[in-house]
Amino acid sequence: MSESTSAGAVATAPPAPRPGSGPGRAGPPGRPGSGRTRSGRRPTTWRTRAEIGLLAGPAIVVFLAFVIVPVLMAAYYGFFSWKGFGAPSDVVGLGNYLAIWRDATFHDALRHNGVIVVMSLLLQGPAAIALALLLNRRIRGRSAIRVLIFVPYVISEVIVGTGWSLLLQTSGAVNDLLGKIGLEGWAVDWLSDPSIAIWSLMLIITWKYVGFAVILFLAGLQSIPEELHEAAAIDGASYWQIQRSITLPLLGPTIRIWAFLSIIGALQLFDLVYIVWGQYVAATAGTSTMATYMVVNGRNAGNHGFGNAVAVVLFLISLVIALTYQRFVLRRDTEGALTERKK
Repeated sequence: MSESTSAGAVATAPPAPRPGSGPGRAGPPGRPGSGRTRSGRRPTTWRTRAEIGLLAGPAIVVFLAFVIVPVLMAAYYGFFSWKGFGAPSDVVGLGNYLAIWRDATFHDALRHNGVIVVMSLLLQGPAAIALALLLNRRIRGRSAIRVLIFVPYVISEVIVGTGWSLLLQTSGAVNDLLGKIGLEGWAVDWLSDPSIAIWSLMLIITWKYVGFAVILFLAGLQSIPEELHEAAAIDGASYWQIQRSITLPLLGPTIRIWAFLSIIGALQLFDLVYIVWGQYVAATAGTSTMATYMVVNGRNAGNHGFGNAVAVVLFLISLVIALTYQRFVLRRDTEGALTERKK
């Protein structure tokens, strides 16, 4: 073959395909045949939808059956004066909700819930952080102390309430011990005195739930790199300066999550109050909550329609507080930015 013929053949030959653009290869995003949309994402296939439905379907069904449907039913029954059996027929409209709004006993229960929320944060938070910092160091018997602190959290509320009610009653072990050591003047009515009962409740709640906060904070401390502490120590920072400037800021997301759980739990507190004080003593002792108010004035009074209305009010209060907290406190954490806001 001549030289001119070879040159012409080369000139007319099609260009060689680029790597990755041959048959069976996906082209650039957004082009025909690439299998991607203009946004660069692959279109969702029916198989993907079926997998999502298969995996998330049972959880969605359970959530609808045990959360959404009961809330809707409670909202429906709240418009009736209903005895708890048969079809509700005595329509009262907003009468139950107006009765709740005008009832001073509900106002007291709401105020008690507010006190429990604030005091839980002020008592459990610092105590749990101090214990977590202590147990995060290498000390003898650390594992045993962790177990002992966490044990109250896993004990049933019935056992905790019954035990503390026996200890704190007028002729209980606490007053008996105070009398034997010469402190008879300190022996008081821990459960019935309105000025003391709320502090007795806070003692029980702190003893019961501080272990959960300690375990949560210990898990958060494990995620903080030890190199940061070592570098600060080399620069001459003291132990407390390291905790204040490094540990606590990096533990912030864990503290905010714990505070959220503590607030919601305090708003819905029922079992410990009902077991220790009972349905009649809680209101006079100054320890009633919205949940105990709901049970006493709803189910126990035979007015299930009113009780459902209280349940709806409790749900709405908790929902508003949860959404507000998430919007203004947990926003940085949910967006994935721990040190600066997204621009």
